[in-house]
Amino acid sequence: MIKAIHRHLAAAVMERVALLVNHVLQGEASAVERLRRHAGKRVQFHFSSPPLSGWLPEDLTVEVTPAGLLETLPECSGAPDLRVSLDASDPARTIANALSGQRPAVEVSGDAGLAADVAWLVDNLRWDVQDDLARVVGDSAAAGISQFAAAASSALRAALGTLVESAQRLRRMATGEGPASEPPGR
Repeated sequence: MIKAIHRHLAAAVMERVALLVNHVLQGEASAVERLRRHAGKRVQFHFSSPPLSGWLPEDLTVEVTPAGLLETLPECSGAPDLRVSLDASDPARTIANALSGQRPAVEVSGDAGLAADVAWLVDNLRWDVQDDLARVVGDSAAAGISQFAAAASSALRAALGTLVESAQRLRRMATGEGPASEPPGR
């Protein structure tokens, strides 16, 4: 029973993520046009070693619609056109790296054209949160909220970076792989 609840919860979360991605896509006509060329193709995201297994799906499959948007598929029959594998064993580190501008290590296999367009989307799509907020709370309030969020994001990036460095140092100490800290100048 609990596993069924987890599956339904994960499906609901993934559907909301797809709605957000589609919202961002709709704000960029060239992104939608790039995806339209791949209508009917399926992309499967595989999360290896998820720490929340049972809560999150190991695989998420989306299909490109004729409108150039994405639709989540509850089941994927047959091989996807593109498979993107991500290591999900350390989500905190992955998020910290992403916030600092580093791309996570991924393995990609399948349709090269679709892979190139997905890579373009990752490199070029940005969510204009301030513009969306302005529609709800007005321009000046949206600007203030965005400035606060940028400052908070910067602080979070720094804190996560420090946390990851400390965890790495502790792991090295515990496993005897090297000194707890690097010598100055390195």
